Amino acid sequence: MNLTQADSSLFKIISASAEETLVIGESIGKRLKRGSIAALEGGLGTGKTQLTKGIALGLGIDEEITSPTYTIISEYDGPLPLYHIDAYRLKGSDDFINIGAEELLYGGGVCVIEWSNIVEDLLPEETIFINIEILERGERLITVKGIDWELS
Repeated sequence: MNLTQADSSLFKIISASAEETLVIGESIGKRLKRGSIAALEGGLGTGKTQLTKGIALGLGIDEEITSPTYTIISEYDGPLPLYHIDAYRLKGSDDFINIGAEELLYGGGVCVIEWSNIVEDLLPEETIFINIEILERGERLITVKGIDWELS
């Protein structure tokens, strides 16, 4: 795992494995608080759900996290509830509003939204944006913007 930082709220991490992506997600999850929204971007198979599994661990949730592609919204109980939303099958913000997902953005938990670009116009300014790219050797470049992270 290799972490670089442009400033206190923008950093890039290279993950060499699914296990490292899980650990990165857990570290992010430990920094989230009630009302946090993490907007995930990246193509199919980049590791968005794996990162979300780590976020759940960081939030103290020990339930098995699965991709909500067909259910669209999965809720997990923990010290802070996790609302895992997959916007892939939505046609836009109107669909998001019609299924009641917008209410979760301002609920009492943490929202993680995969394929967030589909509903980006609904996301508040304080949203944490996370992009995952696959590099040439199969590593993942995870770019996180909007969360404080001090290198130690």
